[in-house]
Amino acid sequence: MTISWEDFLARVVERGEYRGEAEADHATRIVLALLGEHLVGSERIELAEALPGTYAPLLRDARPAAEPLTAERFVQGVVGWIDGATPATAQWDIGAVLSTVCDLVPGELIDRLVEQLPDGYDLLFGHPASA
Repeated sequence: MTISWEDFLARVVERGEYRGEAEADHATRIVLALLGEHLVGSERIELAEALPGTYAPLLRDARPAAEPLTAERFVQGVVGWIDGATPATAQWDIGAVLSTVCDLVPGELIDRLVEQLPDGYDLLFGHPASA
């Protein structure tokens, strides 16, 4: 069952310590849209289906990126889309969104997502790879 938009956003607001839903929604849209450009195959669709309908198209309809971003460049990409963001605040935003995503989907799906991404994304998902 998919979580409601309101419940999803409430979790992001709490984790990101945002001032309100608009700020959390903006961060969520940026993180998911950028992530969607770097996911392929059935995993991207599975993840989209687990998200509230408002956010699912950000993944499902994303145009594939020309080349994969390293985790560091992913953070810089988020910095570029949020006014006044720094790498530290972008990591905070990413963590608030992706940790909420991790609560909603099986760890096995997160593992498959992380496997298709460059090194370092495991930490962005708060799902460190086993050594």
